[in-house]
Amino acid sequence: MQTRAPAEPDVREFEATVAAVTDGETGCAVVLDRTYFYAESGGQPADRGTLAGVPVTDVQAGDEGVVHHLAADADLSPGDEVAGVIDDEFRTYCTRAHTASHLLYGAGRRLLDGLGYGGFDIDAEKVRVDLATTTDIDDSVLVELERLTNRAVWDSRPVSWEEVPVEAARDREAVAFNTKTEEGVMSGADTVRLVEVEDWDVAACGGTHVRNTREIGPVEILGRSNPGEGLTRVEFAVGPSAIDRRATVRRAARDAARDLDTNVTALDEAVTALRAERDDLASEVAAYKSEVLGARLGALPTVERDGAVWRVGTVADFGPNEVGEAAQERVGDGVDALAVVGEGPAPYVVVATTGDVDAGDVVDGVTDRFGGGGGGGPTFAQGGGLDADPADVVAALRDA
Repeated sequence: MQTRAPAEPDVREFEATVAAVTDGETGCAVVLDRTYFYAESGGQPADRGTLAGVPVTDVQAGDEGVVHHLAADADLSPGDEVAGVIDDEFRTYCTRAHTASHLLYGAGRRLLDGLGYGGFDIDAEKVRVDLATTTDIDDSVLVELERLTNRAVWDSRPVSWEEVPVEAARDREAVAFNTKTEEGVMSGADTVRLVEVEDWDVAACGGTHVRNTREIGPVEILGRSNPGEGLTRVEFAVGPSAIDRRATVRRAARDAARDLDTNVTALDEAVTALRAERDDLASEVAAYKSEVLGARLGALPTVERDGAVWRVGTVADFGPNEVGEAAQERVGDGVDALAVVGEGPAPYVVVATTGDVDAGDVVDGVTDRFGGGGGGGPTFAQGGGLDADPADVVAALRDA
């Protein structure tokens, strides 16, 4: 016995006869002679509701039929007549969400190359569809997928379903088949159920669906990710969560437009101009910092060691990479070695030389004495993690 939910998705209350009762983990498990509860499958979750007044926690299809798992024991025996009540809000949501996934795939048929289906799932907040395609699904493609999906909702396209012979389904070029379909709804079957959105999409599917796309309501794409296996996962919201998401996005867009003294439709131009201004300022700041750092390095006191002229001292507010690059540019021109210690909570040492002094040996000597680690070559080396006051490190470099 299979569930009648896919064929008659509008039924919310029914009566049936108990066929079997077994013990479950929390209550009992009941098999009926007929049921309109949807059993979890194909990415659509099981229906919620009550059976004989007891909450239904799960519905699964098994060899013995559709098994209804109850939250508590019920005084039921084979032959008893029971009433089933399906949670209308949750079934309606799942039905709308499932058909929306078909609309999204239909939109993909119109936008994406080499399109294949990689999976589908509904949860309480969002729906995901995994698409296999050679097209890069960037932000502009996401926007167009959402637009076409919502246009198909607005166009009020009829949705229908029928059982057809498997071979007849294979002969229809518009029906996309894949491994999941072959192993799922078509496994060992003589017929396959096709769900068709008029002039939009047709697919082998065993889920519940609306009868007209206008019943779906708004669809809001949330984002994309890469689940692996050459797939792109597109997630979207339907109904109230889509409305809330859209309001959040609109509010953020309007706030940003107000802050930038423009309107929402011109927000992209304002952001482009702001980014260009930021980049110009960043370049100016980088040039200023380079000039300041160069001046600080040039002002470090000199000392003569073994016939070589050293500049040795501390700098603050610059990182080791910045100092290292600047030191290499400024060593020479009467200075054989430039040794700089960074001030702050994490002292470091940078040494750049003309080659007459081995920078690597200098840094090794500093880390041997003050801890930390580092390395480099004859003309440049650096070390970090020094356990010492920067002034003590400078004194050691000047007096060695």
